[in-house]
Amino acid sequence: MTVNGADTSADVEPRLLLAHYLRDTLGLKATNVGCDTTSCGACTVLVDGESVKSCTMLAVQADEASVQTMEGLSPDPESLHPVAAAFREEHGLQCGFCTPGMVMATVSLLAENPKPSEREVREGLEGNLCRCTGYHNIVRAVLAASGQDPDSVTGGGHAEEAPSGGVEAAPGFSTGSGA
Repeated sequence: MTVNGADTSADVEPRLLLAHYLRDTLGLKATNVGCDTTSCGACTVLVDGESVKSCTMLAVQADEASVQTMEGLSPDPESLHPVAAAFREEHGLQCGFCTPGMVMATVSLLAENPKPSEREVREGLEGNLCRCTGYHNIVRAVLAASGQDPDSVTGGGHAEEAPSGGVEAAPGFSTGSGA
């Protein structure tokens, strides 16, 4: 498999998860393992350009694939990828544990939808959990990374109007749609 542009090869147990291959075999520690059940998204990487929770994929399944981790986003270790820079600028991180997965999911989201609405950001990142930030600044960071002014898209940081006309109060990336 190719990881962050470099060919890699190793003899591994058939049951070794991609997350553990990246962390333990290759030493790429940005791919965090938070739950081992696909619930949190901290292990999100890109496999052939698609957002994948690496705790759900065996390393052998990624044979012949191109895998990109947070470490591979910027070729220059002294500069940040635009998405990572937007997370820093908009304070879209707190403890940092979920940040690599959030950034990788955002890269995938913006590749599919370069100018998402606030609702589309919330829906697009629904599978990634953050236990610290309350999500508001993560959404702002994604909007900023897309080249949009977060204040104009989010209405200046106020609560979003739900489809029913009430103020959306659901935590996290909920869209308030009741789905």
